[in-house]
Amino acid sequence: MTEASFLNDLRTDDFDFVLPPERIAAEPVSPRDRARMLHVRRDGLADRHVFDLPDVLQPGDLLVMNDTKVIPARLYGQRGAVKTEVLLHKKHAERTWLAFARPGKRLRSGDVIDFAPDFHAEILEKRDGGEILVRFDVEDAAFFAQLQRHGHMPLPPYIKRPDGDTIADQTQYQTVYARREGAVAAPTAGLHFTPELLARLDGQGISRVTVTLHVGAGTFLPVKAERLSDHVMHAEWGEISAATAATINAAKREGRRIVAVGTTSLRLLETAADKAGIVHPFAGDTAIFIYPGYRFKAVDALMTNFHLPKSTLFMLVSAFAGLGRMKEAYAHAIAQGYRFYSYGDATLLEKAP
Repeated sequence: MTEASFLNDLRTDDFDFVLPPERIAAEPVSPRDRARMLHVRRDGLADRHVFDLPDVLQPGDLLVMNDTKVIPARLYGQRGAVKTEVLLHKKHAERTWLAFARPGKRLRSGDVIDFAPDFHAEILEKRDGGEILVRFDVEDAAFFAQLQRHGHMPLPPYIKRPDGDTIADQTQYQTVYARREGAVAAPTAGLHFTPELLARLDGQGISRVTVTLHVGAGTFLPVKAERLSDHVMHAEWGEISAATAATINAAKREGRRIVAVGTTSLRLLETAADKAGIVHPFAGDTAIFIYPGYRFKAVDALMTNFHLPKSTLFMLVSAFAGLGRMKEAYAHAIAQGYRFYSYGDATLLEKAP
């Protein structure tokens, strides 16, 4: 079988595994860096904790972290007498957002959803899969203030909150270095860092830079296509500054490792890298879909959480570390009681040869 035919034949079911429901974390550990961390090395597996990072990483490693900030993107409103839930997932233009709506079947272009007496949105378009394009009645500065008043943290569906998000979620579902508003899902690998851990990394000569990728709700959407080659990713907006790109390229020239903190950082770096592995300044949308067969250009190691079966994120880590090795690692993690998903434990992956 040729490489091309192998890639075309990859199926979503190849990335399935059985996860007991009790392994899904509903709350994070405290302090954050007390989470467990499975180190997936080329020569085997090692059970560690996130606070071990300064000892596990190498002096000179460069961490690339996503500084996006989660906005309270889940809104509850009324369309006439019908209660409607709107989950924003990507800014489209000034005052205009792409969103998912429930229930969505009866929504029509021109409908107005009322979230508060002074906060409304008009449906401009209705798209496939429950997606809508909405325009709000306030400018961006006032819009974000309205979100803070009326919005809710967009926790993923596997974190069960029968009464809605809590006050604790407002800080727990946010990295300590979040800076740029725009994400509707947290870059979850970053949730494990504390100021104390960052200071210890500094003390070990492990440096860091930040990039921005505004994570969209599409990250939680299931892959419905049977073949991976038929799946279409949702686009997300990201930015790598010229200064950050220069720092990354200098580290690569010096033989230092680039360690992506989170699949979001990795996808943005791989989008901006050329075939020679040089990372260029970038600002725009990325819809990169990484699965086995992809040749990585920029990243040497990846810190990330445990992901959903048959998800694009599990496909990505399988491309990075090898599908067989990741299935072995996940089986070990399940047997050893690791906690999965956004509020769960972490992995540190070394790139497959």
